[in-house]
Amino acid sequence: MITDVPGVLVGHHERVGDGWATGTTVVLVPEGAVGAVDQRGGAPGTRETNLLEPENLVQRVNAVCLSGGSAYGLAAADGVMRWLAERNQGFPVGTEPHEVVPIVPAAVLFDLPRSDWGNRPDASFGYAACEAASGSFAQGTVGAGAGAAVGSLKGGIGSASEVVGEFTVGALAAVNAAGEAVDLATGRAYAADHGDFGVTWPSRPADLPSRRTDLNTTIGVVAVDAALSKAEARRLAVAAQDGLARAVRPAHTMFDGDTVFALATGARELPDASGPFGAAARPAALDALCSAAARVFARAMVHGLLAATTAGGVPAYRDVWPEAFD
Repeated sequence: MITDVPGVLVGHHERVGDGWATGTTVVLVPEGAVGAVDQRGGAPGTRETNLLEPENLVQRVNAVCLSGGSAYGLAAADGVMRWLAERNQGFPVGTEPHEVVPIVPAAVLFDLPRSDWGNRPDASFGYAACEAASGSFAQGTVGAGAGAAVGSLKGGIGSASEVVGEFTVGALAAVNAAGEAVDLATGRAYAADHGDFGVTWPSRPADLPSRRTDLNTTIGVVAVDAALSKAEARRLAVAAQDGLARAVRPAHTMFDGDTVFALATGARELPDASGPFGAAARPAALDALCSAAARVFARAMVHGLLAATTAGGVPAYRDVWPEAFD
């Protein structure tokens, strides 16, 4: 899980049923983290992403807000800001402890067809997700994944992590893509070779109705306990997008706004030029973290697919290929 990275917490809030299938997920870093972002595809919905450019002032963020609701769902970040402000967490702008501006980059996915019109996340969703944040959290049809869909199937929240030397790299993905995550002729996930997912991949075609997917967007976070600059953290986000592309075909279309944030908590230093490998040591260590970021994001995508349950009229993988879980 992404919370295997020390200092990272995750919380969800969603509504499913009675005309609702949407929600919000918050990735909290109570001690702050260096933040970065990589955005691809033609239909992004984001907030505070320019702030994360390496040349800009603010270095550390307090949380990342991921939400359903398309552009309406960006309002969920207001609730995250209020929750953080009540705890004096944010960028100091005055002399008193409460004089802070919480730094909360956000991204949204398109899930409006899964709810009655007007049912979408607002500030209360972000606040409630913060209240629920902890080191353990559910995957599947929860939080920002409540109304998610990936191609012909239900999407959801997935997470994964990996140890690289003394570092831990984790990812969380809200899987909601125009492309397919599964070969529909066999039932095998495209990123099946990236881990042991506890299923027996089937070998039969799906019996699925065709589903029109015009607007989508996978959003997520990759985190590491390394001390990185904003520019180095962005390389981590870039690499995580490679994991997304391994898990979905096609990826980064004009109808997706794929956005991945990176968080570097700074608990451990990368090697410097004083060691036996000289000036190559730091970029080589960063490269190993980036390779892991691609792998864990791809695995998170598969976990989100497998953990999802049918909602909003979109069938889940587990209902189409139940034999995979026997």
